[in-house]
Amino acid sequence: MYKFTDDCLIGMERLDNEHRELFRIINAVAYLLGNEFKEDKYDDMVHLLHELRDYTEYHFHDEEKYMEEINHPELLLQRKQHAEFTAKMSELSAMVDFKDQHEMLDELLRYLVTWLYRHIIGSDIMIGKMMPVEQWKEQPGIVFSEEYYTGIPLVDEEHKELFRIIADVNHVIVNDYVHDKYDEIVRLLEELKDYTQYHFKDEEAYMEQIGYAGLEAQRKAHDAFINRLEEMNLEEVDEHQQQTLEEMMEFLTGWLINHILHMDKKIK
Repeated sequence: MYKFTDDCLIGMERLDNEHRELFRIINAVAYLLGNEFKEDKYDDMVHLLHELRDYTEYHFHDEEKYMEEINHPELLLQRKQHAEFTAKMSELSAMVDFKDQHEMLDELLRYLVTWLYRHIIGSDIMIGKMMPVEQWKEQPGIVFSEEYYTGIPLVDEEHKELFRIIADVNHVIVNDYVHDKYDEIVRLLEELKDYTQYHFKDEEAYMEQIGYAGLEAQRKAHDAFINRLEEMNLEEVDEHQQQTLEEMMEFLTGWLINHILHMDKKIK
């Protein structure tokens, strides 16, 4: 049975309850897959696929509407992830008449579990916590200040380096004398990918060493951050340089600050 644990709570009762309902449907799929006494599972599969389609449509609409209301900087990414999930459900529904039932249910369950845990802990967990776009734009610069200290020297020093990279991004954004910023964008992206992977490895090793209970949630959040960086299309970057830099700044600032304040500071 897949449990909706505390590390899946985003702190908004309505959305948390909707996520609980998604876990209920996942467990219904798991039960059907493991039910050896039911030979023909076709009707149940079709019912579950329809239920998933209808409920996720309702939930995604609800979630995106709230994100619009609070001007959440990750709204476009969420819409993309929701669309990918919906497309996968349509693909599986089209295969239900042609695929082995056990194989079909196994694929569905694997996808649901992987996607939902990753989506909730990597993306939804930041809803209501990320810095609004207007707020970081009003600031003269993002500086590593006392409020971001975790009390873990290694982690704090590495967080300072991440803030330094973000400052470099901001510098490129405000530099009106450089028209073609493509090479600098690529350099910063690669530097950020390399350093975050290095930092996350150190941070996770420390959490494992002290037996930190929130390690798995941290790993999933870290994976989601890296995946977001990997999703950035460099061809689009070249065509829309200023817009891409501003989106990078929104994401980097919002994610890093809130990850430190709401997750990393709990480690010690």
